[in-house]
Amino acid sequence: MKILTLTTLFPNNQQPTHGIFVKKRIEALAELVQVKVVAPVPWSPNILGNNAKYRLYSQIPLYENHNGLEVFHPRYLVIPKIGRSLYGLLYFYSLKSYIMALKKSYDFDLLDLHWAYPDGFAGVLLAKFLEKPVTITIRGTDLNLYPNYVLRREMISFALKKANRVISVCDALKRQAINLGIEESKITVISNGVDTTRFYPLNKKEARIKLGLPLNNRIILGAGHLIERKGFHHLIDAIHILVEQGKYHDILTVIVGEGDFRGNLERQVARLKLELYVRLVGIKPNEELVYWYNAADIFSLVSSREGWPNVLFESLACGTPVVATAVWGTPEVINSEEYGLLVQKQEPRQIAEALEKALEKKWDTNRLIKYARENTWDKVARKVLLEFEKVLSHK
Repeated sequence: MKILTLTTLFPNNQQPTHGIFVKKRIEALAELVQVKVVAPVPWSPNILGNNAKYRLYSQIPLYENHNGLEVFHPRYLVIPKIGRSLYGLLYFYSLKSYIMALKKSYDFDLLDLHWAYPDGFAGVLLAKFLEKPVTITIRGTDLNLYPNYVLRREMISFALKKANRVISVCDALKRQAINLGIEESKITVISNGVDTTRFYPLNKKEARIKLGLPLNNRIILGAGHLIERKGFHHLIDAIHILVEQGKYHDILTVIVGEGDFRGNLERQVARLKLELYVRLVGIKPNEELVYWYNAADIFSLVSSREGWPNVLFESLACGTPVVATAVWGTPEVINSEEYGLLVQKQEPRQIAEALEKALEKKWDTNRLIKYARENTWDKVARKVLLEFEKVLSHK
């Protein structure tokens, strides 16, 4: 079987962690079948001056080899500030000739798309010209945010209806797809996995020494893009409540990540005088995250929306329990209080109460690790391959 994966969610030399969860699934799938990846990069005419984001895109090579996995980075036209409702069509017209030429040297059996828009919309149009079956994996924002925009909702609905198979990373997104008019029978739920060769238990003291963290503090870890919907400001407010109550003078919250919201968080920490209790440590290499998870007593994810949050299984695989908001796919990961505690909304007092309960609870770390190890990428890949086989058997 030959698979061509088409997705804008894939790492490159300038964005090594971008869409790494897609890469992990593809790498596991490549152990079973032949796979090549087309990961298009936005290109924009220089109409807005010297834009840093597009300067970064220009430094991404046209071709990369990821340990034997061939990855192509053609450009597709975007026009900033005009609106994302055009991106799907621009994506299609930009890549049509490129994909048709690639097909001559790599006559793939199936087009594997990740992200319903613009990838899914453009991909089903390409599949029609190529006369190839197509699957779309829906992952989060493409279903829990984009359908709020009328034109994008129509294009997403069109793409999912035209796809031979829709793979959803969680049941919550599947239900949203059904709400868009997609037949339930064509949707399969296959969650993301966890790389247990990269995330595994370590000695907590040694992890803290390696990272320069205090040995005797109660440490809460948050990780992700520093954007408003990730809710780090609510976490900081919750820490302020705990400190004000005088219960946890030894508490330390470490936030790993970068983003446009960092300045807001730094000002919030200063305003609440939490410099001793909250550290923003910036982005860290993916291979270093195992130490941060192991150094923590609790991992916290208090987002307003998620698809299937990979960080939860990464934390559990290291033996670290979770406090999280019960949004979208998160309750499907933390489906028992043996693995973590859920709060119903981004409310600082609720978060503070859950953190306090989690810090006092005696956790069975072996159970956390065992649960995570039941959800590895190789198991995910075998489930995905089974769906591909079903699609191809009905060509």
